[in-house]
Order: sequence, then structure tokens, then C-alpha cells
Amino acid sequence: MPSTDDKPALKITLEDLAKVEVRSVPQGNFGAAAAGAKQYGNIAAPADGPATVTEEKGSIFLQGWFYLGIAGLLGALSGWAIGEPFFHEGGRGIGSPFLTILMIPMVLTFLCLGFSVAESIAERSLNKALVRAGLSLPLGLVLSLVFMFIGGIVFTVAREICFALGVTTYKNPAFWIARSVAWMVFAAAAGIVYGLVDRSLKKGRYGVIGAIIGGGIGGVLFDPISMATGLGGPSRAVGFGLIGLATGVAIGIVESALKDRWLYVAAGPLAGKQFILYKPVTTIGSSQQCDIYLFKDTSILPQHGVIEMRGAQTFLRSDGPVFVSGQPARMRALQSGDLIQIGRYAFHFRERQRS
Repeated sequence: MPSTDDKPALKITLEDLAKVEVRSVPQGNFGAAAAGAKQYGNIAAPADGPATVTEEKGSIFLQGWFYLGIAGLLGALSGWAIGEPFFHEGGRGIGSPFLTILMIPMVLTFLCLGFSVAESIAERSLNKALVRAGLSLPLGLVLSLVFMFIGGIVFTVAREICFALGVTTYKNPAFWIARSVAWMVFAAAAGIVYGLVDRSLKKGRYGVIGAIIGGGIGGVLFDPISMATGLGGPSRAVGFGLIGLATGVAIGIVESALKDRWLYVAAGPLAGKQFILYKPVTTIGSSQQCDIYLFKDTSILPQHGVIEMRGAQTFLRSDGPVFVSGQPARMRALQSGDLIQIGRYAFHFRERQRS
């Protein structure tokens, strides 16, 4: 017979367990960054795994159309500044008609220089910029003279067509179109050098397409600007500067529109920049000799890995710690949308959908 002093048994159900709250005791915010310190998309990461990525808003200064546009503007103005003192205009100036025709090669040579070093400067790779400058100056000078000759023939033919149609003044829009066609030819030299210094035929092809578009836009506006200002040298400065700006912006837009495989930097000091994959093998590392230079991270090896394009497939091969979509990878076939993490840098691999 049970005792009357017995108490009912204690029963714990699953619902009771679900209501239990575990409260952590604060131990100090040891993982927080110092006030005002800039962080690059990662938080305290486990030693054997990738950091947690917080995507950052990209800077406009790292957009191709922006830094190429600025490079074209500055390059054209530099060429104008060198050539303007020798410009022969109505008997004025220290120049001669022969020296006057050298202004266009000067503008084109410095356009080639600006486009060639712009990306390296945006990536903060001084060594790479100096190497490309050393290549672009002689190439730009030679090709500028060649294309000035070809463009001069085109302009002469177009001008004769204008004369045949009764156009006798540069104030007529038909003459603007003639100059625009000539500048399409002139600017193509800058697109060719843009690809040559990076040893990429595809990059050169995109550069030529962009240069033709930008040169045509800037060329058609050259005479209206001269008419509006009527200031001789300053009007030429504005005209050439506009041609350089339009050419650089157009090259950047064409590259972005026609690219088929690229890396978009989601986190790190270069957040917002895209690296278009032009070469069969693209090197990545902390050495400035790499195609993709990753700075300010001592955990990244001089050559940390490579991206290889084999037909329609793209492979990542790493020599240091790399995570792809959260998993460590040594050799990995990449799929569009994969997140690649190298140190504090994070990249989205993307490719254009093939029909």
C-alpha cells in the first residue's frame, strides 16, 4: 500500500526543454575592432575555416569606365600641353606647319600611356604601372604615327566628299562627321596598345571597339566646342580632353558589356572592382608580378593560386589556403556564383550564360 507521504513524480516533457534559455556571461568584447578601424569583410574566423564575409559597397574609383575615362582625359591633356606651344595658327606661335601635325601623335601617345597604366594604378601596383608605361610609350608613339597617317588619308577623303557636296566650312555638321570618322581611326591605336601591354588579343579587340566608339563621339563634338569657345588653344584643350574622356569611358563600358568570365571583388581593399579573365592562365597573389595583385594581407603567398581557362570550363588551383563556397580547395572547377576566399579578400566568380 503506497504511503500517503509520497509526492508525485517529476515529469519533464520536450516542450519544457524547448522553453529553456541559455544565457551567456559577457567575457569582454575581445574580437571587436578598434573604434574607427576599417574592416575588410571578415570577422573572427575559425583557424580551420573561412572567415564570415560581409560584402562591401564598391567604390566608383574602381569602376573600369571611371578610371579609364580619367586616364583618357589626363592623357589627352598631357599630349595637348606638350604639343600646343609648337602649334602654328595663322602665323602665331613658335611652331611650324610641320610641327603642328605632331600634336595628334602626342595626344594619342599619352592616351596609350594613360590607358595602359590606369588599371595598375587603381590596383595600387606601382611596379606594374612602371613596366606598362615603359612598354606603352614606344608602342604608342610608333602606332600613333602610323594611325595618324591612315586617319589623315581618311579625313582627306571625307573632306573631299564634303566639298563635293558643297560643304566649305567646318561649321557644317557634315564636316563634324568627317572629323569624327578620322578620330575613329586615330583612337584605334590606343585600343591596340591597351591590349598589347597586357599581352591579350581579346583585351585589345575590346579596346579597339571602345576606342572607335569613344573617338567618334569625341571627334564629332570637337568642332562645335571650338565654335562655342573660339579661344584657340583652350578650345583645343577642351576638345582633345573630351575625346580622351569619351574614349576611356567607352573602352570601360565595352569591356564590361562583352566580358564572359570575371571575378568580382566582394570584400577586401579592392571591393567593387572586377577582374576580367582574358588569359588562359591568370595568377593571383601578393607579388606585384601577379595578374591579380592582392596587397595588405601577410597571409597571402607571392603566388597564392592560378585560374585556368580550359575551353568552356574554368579551374582554380591554389598553392595556399583558399575556400570556395566555404570549402577548402586545392583544385576546383568553378561554377558561376562561387564565392572564393583568399585571406581577407572575397571574390564572386561569374560567367556569362551561354545559349
